[in-house]
Amino acid sequence: MKKKRSQPIRAFRRSQHRHSEKAGLPPGSLVFLGNQRVETVEISAIDYTADTVREKSLPDIESCASYIKEDTTTWINITGLHDTEILGGLGTLLNIHPLVIEDVLNTGQRPKFEDHGAFIFCVVRMLYRGNDNNEVVSEQVSMILGPNTLITFQEMEGDVFDIIRDRIRSGKGRIRSAGCDYLAYSLLDAIVDNYFIVLEDVGDKIETLQETVLEHPEPATLQAIHKLKREMIFMRKNLWPLREMVSGLEKSESDLIGRDLSPYLRDLYEHTFQVIDTVETWRDMLSGALDIYMSSVSNHMNEVMKVLTVIATIFIPLTFVAGVYGMNFEHMPELKYPMAYPTIWAVMICMGLGMALFFKRKKWW
Repeated sequence: MKKKRSQPIRAFRRSQHRHSEKAGLPPGSLVFLGNQRVETVEISAIDYTADTVREKSLPDIESCASYIKEDTTTWINITGLHDTEILGGLGTLLNIHPLVIEDVLNTGQRPKFEDHGAFIFCVVRMLYRGNDNNEVVSEQVSMILGPNTLITFQEMEGDVFDIIRDRIRSGKGRIRSAGCDYLAYSLLDAIVDNYFIVLEDVGDKIETLQETVLEHPEPATLQAIHKLKREMIFMRKNLWPLREMVSGLEKSESDLIGRDLSPYLRDLYEHTFQVIDTVETWRDMLSGALDIYMSSVSNHMNEVMKVLTVIATIFIPLTFVAGVYGMNFEHMPELKYPMAYPTIWAVMICMGLGMALFFKRKKWW
């Protein structure tokens, strides 16, 4: 089924969650909370063993049953969460608890990990640079890990999993010979690795902003700093729960996660720490850039005020002289002198030039 991208996604746009629609409903009621980002729901499946791989677009949820029952590793990806009937049917088909499907439909979830015995449920935030003005796209990805099946739920078309799909198709690495738990780890690793790519781009922008702040501080620079600060706050908000989620996977005693996966999960846990450290560093640099901007603007304003003060100071005695001789008194002897007018001009010019030279020598101007 064909799908279309929704309107351009602005960086870290807040979803308009309609929580009021769930008011009074019993727990497990399936209500989609978020923005519809595709027109139709698309279901795709990649089924593989160490020697073979099959890839197919499925017409409906019932078609998933034949793949799940086979003794192979199956990755089912569902794009589009707005159709509650489709997701409810999936829950019935695979005996997934309604509260899990409810969490999938709520696109404002924080990253988390839940062990339900028969399956493991994870929620993460996927960030990547979109094609629309190169802004950051934020998307919730939910995962349900079963014995031989991994089901992923995405809000819209486009993700960071193409490299994983290529590895499955080509058979490179151990992904085809490993189990479904390694596939889930690979997807999580791709999401975390893409955080580094986003952060590298943010770092380049921060360096450019620092140069701009020092040379030409403008209101647009301030807006760019605030925008990046909001992005860092958003990333930090989702990274700390992500670290806890990976830690939960590593410490889990579920039979769905093999013991041989522990080194990979520890490595993923360290990567989340590195991302958090980078985010904290960028936040400090942005705060420093903001302080530099405010100082630069203040210094520029001080320079302007100093020039205006010097000019006003020069004109104070000139204004005094002009005021004295502008008074309408009858007996002012200077008014009778033939050279009074040019003399006053000469005196005023000398006073102005003298004060200007004095300020220049004092380096006040």
